[in-house]
Amino acid sequence: MRTIRGLWRWRGNPLWRRTDRIEGWAALATLLCVLLGAPLVGVVSGTLCHQALLDAAREQRAQRKAVTAVVLRPVRPVSFDTDPETAPVREGLSRAVAKWTAPDGTSHTGAVKTYLRTPRTGDRFRIWTDKQGRPVTRPMNRAAAATHSVLAGFGGALATAGAAEGTRQLVMWRLVRRRHAEWDRAWDKAGPDWGRTGTGS
Repeated sequence: MRTIRGLWRWRGNPLWRRTDRIEGWAALATLLCVLLGAPLVGVVSGTLCHQALLDAAREQRAQRKAVTAVVLRPVRPVSFDTDPETAPVREGLSRAVAKWTAPDGTSHTGAVKTYLRTPRTGDRFRIWTDKQGRPVTRPMNRAAAATHSVLAGFGGALATAGAAEGTRQLVMWRLVRRRHAEWDRAWDKAGPDWGRTGTGS
């Protein structure tokens, strides 16, 4: 913003160069992209992502069902962690050999993950399966979809702002090179007369 104000004050100065004008427009365009374009991209990308995630969650809920499983026997966790304090199963998950009935009526048995801290034979817990009874993760809920959408929106906004600033930096790099080239040409013209002004030669 300071750059824009400074260049605007200099617009009528005879020393005002074409590169200064380009620098001013580049700064203004970057400011508009950051203030207007980035939020717009964030809202659009977040909205599109939210709708896509809701559609995916709806499809998952249609294809996955929660069923009740019965623990047949617990499975002792195998850990490669040598620290006895962190060796237990992480994230509160344990494993057990369980039996459950799939939505299509078939019976299944297998080792599955459970949130039971210490599963015992006969304990009941819920697992999510597909229509054939194979264990799957639980479907995405609306809260998770909203969280991912917000993150996608922020990511889109930051990417837009970063692209705008990166473009401005590239323009400035080219302008600085052009200014240096112009200065070199000006010095080449003044070079033969350097130091002889006012000597009468």
